[in-house]
Amino acid sequence: MKKILVTGGLGFIGAHTVVELQNEGFEVVIIDNLSNTSIEVLTSIADITGITPDFHQIDLRNKGDVQEFFSNNTVDGIIHFAAFKAVGESMHKPLDYYENNLGTLVYLLQEMRDRKLDNFIFSSSCTVYGQADELPITEKAPVKTAESIYGNTKQIGEEILKDASNAYNLNTIALRYFNPIGAHDSIKIGELPLGVPQNLIPFITQTAAGIRKELSVFGDDYDTPDGTAVRDYIHVVDLAKAHIAALKRLIYKNNKASFEFFNVGTGTGSSVLEIINTFEKVNDLKLNYKIVARRAGDITAAYADTTIANKELGWKTEKSLEEALESAWKWQQKQQLKQQQQQQQQQ
Repeated sequence: MKKILVTGGLGFIGAHTVVELQNEGFEVVIIDNLSNTSIEVLTSIADITGITPDFHQIDLRNKGDVQEFFSNNTVDGIIHFAAFKAVGESMHKPLDYYENNLGTLVYLLQEMRDRKLDNFIFSSSCTVYGQADELPITEKAPVKTAESIYGNTKQIGEEILKDASNAYNLNTIALRYFNPIGAHDSIKIGELPLGVPQNLIPFITQTAAGIRKELSVFGDDYDTPDGTAVRDYIHVVDLAKAHIAALKRLIYKNNKASFEFFNVGTGTGSSVLEIINTFEKVNDLKLNYKIVARRAGDITAAYADTTIANKELGWKTEKSLEEALESAWKWQQKQQLKQQQQQQQQQ
């Protein structure tokens, strides 16, 4: 049984990936500092899979703690999620993003180098392409000057990964995500941002639930059919399964280079208004939203050409946009019910 370290393993994508890893028979150890999630997610993972992963509450920015972990643990691979990920926030907190998203990557790779470890999957992003010249975006599209600090950390992260892979004979894959949404079929895990959501779907579900007064749609003057920004929204379970496929590619030495990268999306673009309309339709409700000014760092449109990922990883998406939006709303409703029960218990 291969032991896999998942950093940020109690986060949104991390938790779903841990579930899929355990379903595939991998032993999982999680590192998370709980800065944007809850320890309760660990119990939820165990409820789904019947196995409680080994958990370490560590902040990867503390190099000594990282060294101590690897002194006491040997792993067969690492899937690295732990990072700050809000485009808008990154523009106001650049040094926090550079420290957290790049320093932690360097510390992990240093441990891999020093301990002769291998097999590293990096959580990258389609933001590395900036505003692509052609759509859908293929892996041959140039990496452009980043539109946001967050995007820049992913670009630099990939450069670090490529250089380290070449210098130290590491096998690594960067998965360039498009926009993960939805929740596990069990509705036991889902997207649980602390504070005000930075991503569209949790803001939609919180608005529908009455937590937020209204949803802000950032700009309706983009060069798109309805004027709102277009993105490729992928169900988080499909995204989680892409990590398993990438990991197996490295473990079985099927990779064609020491550093590879793949686009992971559905291949279909949906505008913000299309997402709102679909959410309303599948969940039979109306959303309160308003059009506001564009947001710094946002691009017009991005959606994937997944041909290479489909072929090389033997992976493709299985779940629809409707399924994703329905599960996201069920997850939000569950959180509401849970909060009400807690309030009743306190009274």
